[in-house]
Amino acid sequence: MDLLIFDLDGTLIDSQLDLAHSVNAARAHMGMPPLEHERVYSYVGNGAPVLIRRALGPEASEADVGTALAYFLDYYREHMLDNTVLYPGVRESLDRFRDRGLAMAVLTNKPVRFSQAIVDGLGLGGHFFRVYGGNSFEQKKPHPMGVEALLAEAGATKDRTMMVGDSAVDVRTARNAGIAVCGVTYGFQPETFAEDPPDLLVDRMEQLAERVLNGKPYRNT
Repeated sequence: MDLLIFDLDGTLIDSQLDLAHSVNAARAHMGMPPLEHERVYSYVGNGAPVLIRRALGPEASEADVGTALAYFLDYYREHMLDNTVLYPGVRESLDRFRDRGLAMAVLTNKPVRFSQAIVDGLGLGGHFFRVYGGNSFEQKKPHPMGVEALLAEAGATKDRTMMVGDSAVDVRTARNAGIAVCGVTYGFQPETFAEDPPDLLVDRMEQLAERVLNGKPYRNT
């Protein structure tokens, strides 16, 4: 592989608690009781507007969603690194990829300013040549627009590029872009791989590092 494109939440970072707290702060602002954290986690992956729409429920008006979304974004901006950490083995694996000269980027549906701030705040700013968020392009994942931009910027070919993510959204993004995809089982929504299986499935990021850096086939057999 020449280029690795990583999802952020559930793949590189465990941000579940900060997201749940921020969603429930927005619900409290709207006079609503808190949701169970596991329920909030199941809503993550398609960007903040979809997250808040799901968290408020189908009866919420567009005006209510807009109000709650603005509050959520303000709250999350202040608290997004309260509890968020890298998953075990992520930093070490990214160091290995960097030392071997692989190009790396982040492509997430989280707003880009938050994504870049988290990457920088966790000391990974020097690992990625680009961080793109859900508002970086006209279309979010699973649209291939972001992958196509990164391929062009890195000068990489599709057959030597891999997407790494924790949900079916990432698998569909890779399929739409015509690149390989690795799923991680420790993230937010590994159950979604049942309908959209990745080429490779790993339990820890070190397993991906061993596979990629030792030149092993990336497709499970």
